[in-house]
Amino acid sequence: MRMLDGVAPLAERYDGFILDLWGVVHDGRQPYPGVADALGRLKAAGKRIAFLSNAPRRSFVVDALLTGMGLDRALWDGTMTSGELAWRHLKHRDRADFAALGTRALHIGPERDLSVPAETGLVLVDRAEDAEFVLNTGPEPARGNTDIEPYRAALTACAARHLPMVCVNPDRHVMVGDQRVLCAGALADLYLALGGPMAIEIGKPDPACYPPVLELLGLSDRSRIVAIGDSPHTDLAGAQAAGIDAVWALTGLAAHAHGATPDPERLAAEAAAEGVRPVATLAALRW
Repeated sequence: MRMLDGVAPLAERYDGFILDLWGVVHDGRQPYPGVADALGRLKAAGKRIAFLSNAPRRSFVVDALLTGMGLDRALWDGTMTSGELAWRHLKHRDRADFAALGTRALHIGPERDLSVPAETGLVLVDRAEDAEFVLNTGPEPARGNTDIEPYRAALTACAARHLPMVCVNPDRHVMVGDQRVLCAGALADLYLALGGPMAIEIGKPDPACYPPVLELLGLSDRSRIVAIGDSPHTDLAGAQAAGIDAVWALTGLAAHAHGATPDPERLAAEAAAEGVRPVATLAALRW
């Protein structure tokens, strides 16, 4: 597996870049060193850049977060999130599984994710007895984001009523600074273990995420597009399923798992275990 220190060699091969956000562009608090410079150099070279994130909130919310971190909005061409995709399905009921959900949802997640049910016709309720499905966007401040046990009672009540779940972030964990925290996917796993009937996961690694991103890029030749992400299970697997080359960023979750001096053989073994074949690894999103 080719090991790259920065993205400059990729600029020679690809016209479009699909970048994961959390763990690649930023750590949940601030951009990684060198990111703004790398994005600027790619744009100056005429490259198209889109962000594809499993963030459980709409794209405009994420764009505002990024500019709030100090990134210039001119550095990327568009953003697609799992929250944006879920909002579209809830709004338009364009899939059979969403059409069957009903309109009364028990939301598990923080207030910052309320852009997902907004303007969809959903009524948010507080009790499982009043709900037709569970809208899971991740852990809440009151119950915490490091221990799954505070969610067991609520999920047990929902499973007892056989409520379907919409999981708006298939990630199981993410790094916030140097802390590993829960994501909605971990709650979905517990829900199924408790007897929940189904969890509809919206986001990577579903290859259906990628056509909307190609529209943002304005590119159709997938052989000239590369996706960069830190998670083999979501970022790399999703790109591979969509027929797009993938590069494994050794930041975020990968840095947590493999440290500052990753072992190439261990990286290869983990990729093989996930069934993915990244074209290279990337030390960081820098030039």
